[in-house]
Amino acid sequence: MFDLLKPATWFSSPDPLLRKNKACFADFDQNRPLAEYTFVVCDTELTGLDWKKDELISIGAVMIKDLQIDLASTFHHFVRPRNMAHTQATLVHRITPEQLQKARPIEVVLPQFLEFINGSLLVGHHLLLDMHFLNKAAKEVLGGTLSNPGVDTMRMAQGYKRVRLGHYHEHNPREISYNLEDLGREYNLPIFMAHDALEDAMQTAYLFLYFIKKFRKGGLVTLKDIYQAGRVGSLRY
Repeated sequence: MFDLLKPATWFSSPDPLLRKNKACFADFDQNRPLAEYTFVVCDTELTGLDWKKDELISIGAVMIKDLQIDLASTFHHFVRPRNMAHTQATLVHRITPEQLQKARPIEVVLPQFLEFINGSLLVGHHLLLDMHFLNKAAKEVLGGTLSNPGVDTMRMAQGYKRVRLGHYHEHNPREISYNLEDLGREYNLPIFMAHDALEDAMQTAYLFLYFIKKFRKGGLVTLKDIYQAGRVGSLRY
């Protein structure tokens, strides 16, 4: 039996979990109504922001079904980094080195996360950052990368604000904040504790559903419409 604790270099093909993950999206259709998709809103906490050296220390996620947050379907685990010397930077997340020392390694947590997301679409705020570290870990542990399509709420926010602002050139774009908590306050959403993976995932989930509601009123009803929203500036909500 294959030992998940061994690094990916021990095998020549992607782990069965990644093959299963890829198969879920072999015939992926972007033209279905949004309510037909299952979304997993995720967030990660890191030892730092060095894309080469830093590591995951926490993964949090919540599921959205029928465009409603499913509070019974959440995922939240600390991850013990390989280099414990980096843990001094984790205090901003209120995660102590002692907690990380007791946490399970990424070789255990990542397969559990893949089982959780299964055939869902991933949602995140600045999703590129989360996916970089998730895929970096997936390459090391499972021999490949995740196939789940993603939706970035930061891109959604940029598209929405671009439409709302129109062509008012006197507005200074530098004054616009795309910080997750700032957007939550701007749109009167519930505010969750920052720098906590599950809490940030919940904050992002509320923001995502807020934009989905606005976009649907503007005639964006499929996933493809949402992907194109970042480039289309002629709609009115």
